[in-house]
Formats: sequence, structure tokens, C-alpha cells
Amino acid sequence: MDKDFTFEEIVKQNEKRIYYHIHKLQIRDPHNEFYVEGLYAMWLAYKNYQPDKGPLATYFNFTIRNRLIDLIRSKTREQKINEAYVQKETIEQLDGNRLTISSVPLRPSEGIEVADTEIWDEIKEILSTNQWKWVNYFIIQGLSQKEIAEKEGVSVDAVKSWSREAKKKLLASDLLTSSEGFSTK
Repeated sequence: MDKDFTFEEIVKQNEKRIYYHIHKLQIRDPHNEFYVEGLYAMWLAYKNYQPDKGPLATYFNFTIRNRLIDLIRSKTREQKINEAYVQKETIEQLDGNRLTISSVPLRPSEGIEVADTEIWDEIKEILSTNQWKWVNYFIIQGLSQKEIAEKEGVSVDAVKSWSREAKKKLLASDLLTSSEGFSTK
């Protein structure tokens, strides 16, 4: 390599290579992040170039393209992690009977009433102790699954398990299909 050229001169002569690869890889670069990565790749290529391995232009192209592809992969991986985190947080916020954002129950506390308390006794007989706790806390008192877990000193997964089993038993019973005991305002 001819050491008569400074890196600044090399950049002026080869800057279009960066733009070419950004365009060829169909990258939108509003913040010049990929351009800077291309410059860094060019600097690394300039610094590590060995003339006996081939032309400098080919080495620039190879290095710039691969650095840009690596950055795309990194950004994609980061975006997937962020999306998974947002999805997890959304699920946690909507967990249970409340919207955590505003702490307002999803269902109104008025509207569904049990005219006959014998239905609750029948439901209690069908369910296990923990399943009844879920019905009592979640449906009657309007607590979230997280609040139930804290109150009972168990994990949220345990409360979810109570919920699944209680729903299965209630759906299998005839109590929910006959709406004699339930009335709406």
C-alpha cells in the first residue's frame, strides 16, 4: 500500500462505496448510523490491508459490506428482543382483572349480580379450596392475579393454574348454562 495517501484522501476517493452498499442492501439510514459503520469498516480495511492478498478496492468492498450486514443482524436481533419485552410487559399490564395503567377493573363492578347466594355455595362445592380462592378474589372481589398471588403467598403461575382448573370445572358443570341465579341490571 502506498503510504503517501492519508486516510482522509482514501475516504474522499472511496466514500461512494459506502453509499453503494447502503443502497444495494436497501438500508434506510436517517441517522447515518450505517454510514458511520461503513466509515469504520473502511478505516479497519485501510489499517489492516495487506497488498499481497489482493486489491485495496476489493478489500474495501468486502469489509464494508460485511460490517453493514453485521450491523443489520445486530439491529434485527435487538429489535426482536425489544418486541419480546414490549409484548411481555403488555401481557403483564393486562394480566388479571385490571388494567395496570389506570387500575380500573376491566369489567364493571356493577351489572352482574347473584340473586341467589345458593349458587355461590354450589360453585364452592364443585371447586377445590384454591380454585374457590381464585373465584372469590378474582370474580367477586375483582383482584388481579398478581394481587391474589401476593395475598396468598404463591406465584402468579399458581394462581393461573387455579384459574384454568376452575374454569374447566365451571364450564363442565350445569351451573353456568342455567342463568336462573344470575341477573343483569
